[in-house]
Amino acid sequence: MKILVTGHAGYIGAVLVPLLLDAGHTVIGLDSFLFEDCTFGPPPVPVEALRLDIRDTRVEHVRGFDAIVHLAALSNDPLGALDPALTYAVNHTATVRLARLARAAGVPRFVLSSSCSLYGAAGGDALLTEDAPFNPVSAYGESKMRAERDVSALADVTFSPTFLRNATAYGVSPRLRCDLVVNNLAGVAVTTGEVLVASDGTPWRPLIHVEDIARAIAAVLEVPRERVHGQAFNVGRTEENYQIGEVARMVAAVVPGSRVRYAAGGGPDPRCYRVDCGKLARLLPEFRPHWTVRRGIEELRGAYAAYGLTLDDVTTRYVRLAHLRRRRAAERATA
Repeated sequence: MKILVTGHAGYIGAVLVPLLLDAGHTVIGLDSFLFEDCTFGPPPVPVEALRLDIRDTRVEHVRGFDAIVHLAALSNDPLGALDPALTYAVNHTATVRLARLARAAGVPRFVLSSSCSLYGAAGGDALLTEDAPFNPVSAYGESKMRAERDVSALADVTFSPTFLRNATAYGVSPRLRCDLVVNNLAGVAVTTGEVLVASDGTPWRPLIHVEDIARAIAAVLEVPRERVHGQAFNVGRTEENYQIGEVARMVAAVVPGSRVRYAAGGGPDPRCYRVDCGKLARLLPEFRPHWTVRRGIEELRGAYAAYGLTLDDVTTRYVRLAHLRRRRAAERATA
């Protein structure tokens, strides 16, 4: 297949691209390269790419592809809180516009990287299936909910969207993020000896390795269209739902000499949900997650040590919100 991957130079994209290439696909990227300074370890595998803001995409940019994998987004709740209007413009309005352009250009498959964040403040009492009500608590979660709603309305006999509601990602990528809970806890532990928990540790999160997200995307692209047409999937392992305190204790067990500490004043995070990933296992038996959180923490510990991760890297360089603030400050200084 000839596949356009938006956001190919980001955290998930840098892992997905080589996987698709290894499977024999032709991959073209489209990215604003906002996070090209966030390389960790060996640089991402280069591919032909359009350096383009997703909001500026035109029909000629998407014509001739067999599929589009849409990863490009402003990702996570704190980043959404910085500028909610921008989050909606990129994650919702530009996403729907891209899907409309794809349908007009005759692109048959459209895989949207969504998020379990749209479940929001669901509590941890029940395992949520894809039919569970949405209750987002952030502009990020709301933007993903709106994007799914409006792109799904475009589905027809020629245009087939699929929605992958990723659990919270973790793991090593050539474009690292340390604003993800497992990556952050492990990074602070490796650089300071403390596993610092910002909340009271009670919120539930479903967790999935970034490589397994990429493998799920590849599986969706390779199965018959009718199996995934218009479908939404929770992407992860049902048994890999954890309370943040449990994750912290796993990190302390893996990082020698580290200990768990709860930040003063850390209360319960309103974002709290557990998800059921059984639908993905039933309809896509070709895909099985390879990673567990424990193995992912071991991978992170090794990579952080090998590439000399610093506390400043954990708290600033590889944090999307801090990076965007620096970029904005630099732009104002040169304006």
